[in-house]
Amino acid sequence: MVQFALMAVIAAAWLVPPGWPDNAQLPLAVVGGVLAGLGLGLALWAHRSLGAAFTTYTHPPQGAGRVETGPYRLARHPMYGGGILVFAGISLAFGVVSLLVTVVLALLWRAKSAAEERVLVARFPDYATYRERTRRRFWPGI
Repeated sequence: MVQFALMAVIAAAWLVPPGWPDNAQLPLAVVGGVLAGLGLGLALWAHRSLGAAFTTYTHPPQGAGRVETGPYRLARHPMYGGGILVFAGISLAFGVVSLLVTVVLALLWRAKSAAEERVLVARFPDYATYRERTRRRFWPGI
């Protein structure tokens, strides 16, 4: 619930000053648009790679495994990484307040991913090996 509340605050902050200085608005909007587009692409790729595993994450069927294909071969939590890029990119285009709240959301997702990894280590004995092999938490190659 906290993450959805933070997302709502970020969206509301897009409408609140302070914005960026006039000479910085266009460059930041362009960079922000690129980041948001990359993040959306990464999140969609991750969601597609999860497939049916996404809907059965909390109660997977007997014998269900983890996903290590697509972006999951490069980063352990690429959907969070994509979400961070989307919110950071859009916030970069709009202003300081939303960008600061995006940092809080990223920290929450960092803590949430650490908690999820504790569950995954308990559920899948080979997860520790996957974590060693796939060192990046959120972004492939970064």
